[in-house]
Amino acid sequence: MSARFTAHQTPLQGLCVIRRKTMSDDRGFLSRLFCEEDLAAFGWQGRIAQLNETGTLHRGTVRGMHFQMPPHAEIKLVTCTRGRILDIAVDIRAHSPTFLQHFAVELSEDNACSLLIPKGFAHGFQALTDAVRMIYAHSEPYAASSEGGLNPQDPALGIDWPLPVANLSPRDAAHPLLSPDYRGVAA
Repeated sequence: MSARFTAHQTPLQGLCVIRRKTMSDDRGFLSRLFCEEDLAAFGWQGRIAQLNETGTLHRGTVRGMHFQMPPHAEIKLVTCTRGRILDIAVDIRAHSPTFLQHFAVELSEDNACSLLIPKGFAHGFQALTDAVRMIYAHSEPYAASSEGGLNPQDPALGIDWPLPVANLSPRDAAHPLLSPDYRGVAA
């Protein structure tokens, strides 16, 4: 077990909430966002191929549900460094016993949690405050040819967004609803 991180397994195999140990004193704090050695015990495999930061200006904004298909399927570690979000991962692994089930968790600048998302999951979030900032660690670089997405308002996903959905990008809004024969992705 890592002294810097603890993992809380979710009902979706491989998906876990990572809590960071924060060390504080009268000067401020230190919180390690990533350690390959420690996070390997919880499912991280390999390197960080890409590190992204996003800013979301307005409360209610929904971004997602994004994923990359093989051969560029990726593991993500998602951290909110300002504001609060509802982070959601949907299991789209073909033949998974939890296929199309989702898990939601609040991530915030105050709770020192991240979501470790394995390959075969779609990911999205809703900003619960204005001025949200997030950091994403990706195990694979972005590959447009492997990009996929689900419509975040698809009733088949059963996502209960806590606020009215706002500011969907044209790309996210254009993702079609799932067809009855949708089979997911190889994980």
